[in-house]
Amino acid sequence: MAKLDVLVAEGDTASSSAAELRKELQRLVRSIAEDEDYSPETIDRAREALLALREIKTRRPSSDARSPSLKLLGAATSCPEEYRCPLSKELMRDPVILSTGQTYDRLSIQKWLKAGNRTCPQTQQVLTHTVITPNHLIRGMIAKWCRTQEIELSSDPAPCVDEDRITEANRDCFLSLLSKMSSSIHEQKEAAKELRLLTKRMPSFRALFGESPEAISHLLNPLSAIKSSSTAHLDLQEDLITTLLNLSIHDSNKKLVAENPSVIPLLMESLRSGRITTRSNAAAALFTLSALDSNKELIGKCGALRPLIDLLEEGHPLAMADVASAIFNLCIFHDNRARAVMEGAVRVILNKIESRSYVDELLVILAMLTSHRNGVEEMAELGGVPCLLSVMRETSCSRNKENCIAILHTICSANRTKVKDMREEETIYGTISEISRSGTSRAKRKATAILERLNRAVNLACTA
Repeated sequence: MAKLDVLVAEGDTASSSAAELRKELQRLVRSIAEDEDYSPETIDRAREALLALREIKTRRPSSDARSPSLKLLGAATSCPEEYRCPLSKELMRDPVILSTGQTYDRLSIQKWLKAGNRTCPQTQQVLTHTVITPNHLIRGMIAKWCRTQEIELSSDPAPCVDEDRITEANRDCFLSLLSKMSSSIHEQKEAAKELRLLTKRMPSFRALFGESPEAISHLLNPLSAIKSSSTAHLDLQEDLITTLLNLSIHDSNKKLVAENPSVIPLLMESLRSGRITTRSNAAAALFTLSALDSNKELIGKCGALRPLIDLLEEGHPLAMADVASAIFNLCIFHDNRARAVMEGAVRVILNKIESRSYVDELLVILAMLTSHRNGVEEMAELGGVPCLLSVMRETSCSRNKENCIAILHTICSANRTKVKDMREEETIYGTISEISRSGTSRAKRKATAILERLNRAVNLACTA
């Protein structure tokens, strides 16, 4: 096919050009509609044909109207100076910020850096790192200016460098930021904030910590030094704990992070004190680290369940989900269930369920704790039976009903004195009978077993 811009630029009349474009557009659209294996290029060509057809349709003989490409070309000479890239001198399509604070078009500055330059083109300052950040403010201003000038600025993102690949620039930036962790408190805070952002956005920065066994210790140096007065530097604490969370997401880092002797104690300390976002992120870090079975055991032995349960008891909405997830993950390891029971998890969980807070998640944990004898005894003594029966009456969630009836079955089997409470419930509400008819297959089995036990109790009472 002849190039579309040629169709409208070689002196053909508008009518003949429009006719050819319509035919070409029909062919392209038919190809897209009927052929499942059409290529993305076909769509692009159809779009070009539509734009060219629109240009012919709206063109006026006396008009100064130009094609979008010509308008954009003209914009390069008429746009405000602050919207031009200092390197290309053209209107910026994807403005980004260098570490010096100067803004450039992404493609232009990437070419500059790829050529081995390590200075800012405008200020000639040596770059502390070569990570570029989108300048959303300037991009929005350019987009607004283009709309007033009737210029169509492509919204297609510029080609990006593979962020999973570790570059020398990444490594230089990483080492520079780590070195600042032994500098003044001001530099520590700046470096911590930047590492938090980089480890969140770039997988390569998470992987870099795995290359250097000492990197995590260097990262946490400031927290170790100010632990006794961490309230004076809450922002630094939050940035470093959140960086740890970001690192723990990387599968290859989980063992390395958890086995660093400073990490779990500092996470436990951050569960107890700091901003609620810091405390929540500390719980989230323990959750992600506990994905490894060996880490579950290690975290449990370090005593992390106690501060997690305390934070659960506080019940702050921002922390509840992360705390419940961390406790659940840790309790998958059997020995941690005994630790959780010993640290008061049953009482706290029953109180939260009674107040209808995070019922779904906490019922799952409570069901896990029924594998521990002392946990079952506590559930019976602390009003677990009426609490769970009331949840069963109120909830429409089959999973919650199943967990409730499974816990009640264990209590009923371990503590005969609670059979009377269940029999009274059954007489008034028929809750357990309803589960035996309409619950999940597992719930039906547990409910039927409870009903059989209740009936045996009644028969024994009559015989006596």
